[in-house]
Amino acid sequence: MKTLLLSKEDVESILNMKGVMEAVKDGYRAFEEGCVQQPDIVSMEMPQANGETDIKACYNEENKSISVKTASGFFDNGKENTLPTMIGVIQVFDGLTGAPLCIMDGSLITGIRTGAAGAISSELLARKDAKTVCVIGGGGQARMQVYGLCQVREIKTIKVFSPYPPELAQYKKDVETETGAEVVICDTVEEAAKDADIIITTTPSKEFLLPADAVRPGTHIVAVGADMAGKNEIDPWIFAGAKVVNDNKAQCIGRGETRNAILAGVIKEDDIYAEIGEILTGKKPGRTDETEITVFDTTGMAIQDNVTAMNVYLTAKAKGIGQYFEFLKGEA
Repeated sequence: MKTLLLSKEDVESILNMKGVMEAVKDGYRAFEEGCVQQPDIVSMEMPQANGETDIKACYNEENKSISVKTASGFFDNGKENTLPTMIGVIQVFDGLTGAPLCIMDGSLITGIRTGAAGAISSELLARKDAKTVCVIGGGGQARMQVYGLCQVREIKTIKVFSPYPPELAQYKKDVETETGAEVVICDTVEEAAKDADIIITTTPSKEFLLPADAVRPGTHIVAVGADMAGKNEIDPWIFAGAKVVNDNKAQCIGRGETRNAILAGVIKEDDIYAEIGEILTGKKPGRTDETEITVFDTTGMAIQDNVTAMNVYLTAKAKGIGQYFEFLKGEA
């Protein structure tokens, strides 16, 4: 049988934020309804190269597919070479035969499905009148989060702070062009967070950047960067009294900002309000109070990759995009 090979350019020609958001919603619902087998994430760190690699896999009973993603972040890339910081590959298999259907670039999918996840959380948890967003970080995910957010809220001002300030001039140019919102470069986190309705954190920091006293009542926080034990972007005390929503409770307790808050003794597991799939399926409401602080802790789920990659594969197959190669003898 033949396996489809899709380059980064092939994948980019297919992906769009609105479509990915709908796919990710379907994935969250499928996970909540027990239609997904998702083993623990396999993580490796390469400290000598300032790098890390995660392997995320799942079986989705709804679309009868298996997906395996290897995603790496090498944070010195682009400084001493011309490689991107984030590199990924996704393999998609037929869930009925195990046959390899497609091998595709995974870096764009990782970026856009993570941006979609943050946007979905804001759709459910941010105030309806949210217009000002604080972004901590100035890389690819800092862009994707805003691009997704602008699909669900009428954002007027984006205040950005980065521990690596040289990246912010290009960030301002890119984001203003894409969204039409004003981007304000800030010298401190506190300056960026002042008057923000939504705060998004997107760095690999191991010491928290966002202090609790910088968060005002009614704020929605999208915590993206802490996806591995040892990472920490936000003050654990932000969780005190907040409505805490996880993408996957077990993962967030093991490797997310939720873990940091539990270890600090600020909250217990029972204080976690919901997984996002519970809200999407109507089992629990989202925001219920204009003054409550809501926190979406997202560590990234294999089901997000699965539903997005399957949509890309089926679209590419229908439109004749990509190249086929014979990987196995025989036909499914």
